Amino acid sequence: MCFALDGGVWLHRHVHNGERMVHLVSADKARLLALGQDLGMRTEWLQYKPLKDPRSGIRVPAWHWDLWGVNLERLDTRAP
Repeated sequence: MCFALDGGVWLHRHVHNGERMVHLVSADKARLLALGQDLGMRTEWLQYKPLKDPRSGIRVPAWHWDLWGVNLERLDTRAP
């Protein structure tokens, strides 16, 4: 998470209602939008969710894309 708060993109994997899902998370909105465009994501799907920085306890502006189903498969096929 600290990587995302420092401007990187964090791929947070989990399962929701039995379905694989990931969040692509970053405090760098422009970087996340560029990645989303490359993955064919729609801008209106980007979600704002401030994160609490574990190093300071302060909430930091952050955004994330939710990926599951076809969008997650698209990401999986791009992985090396």
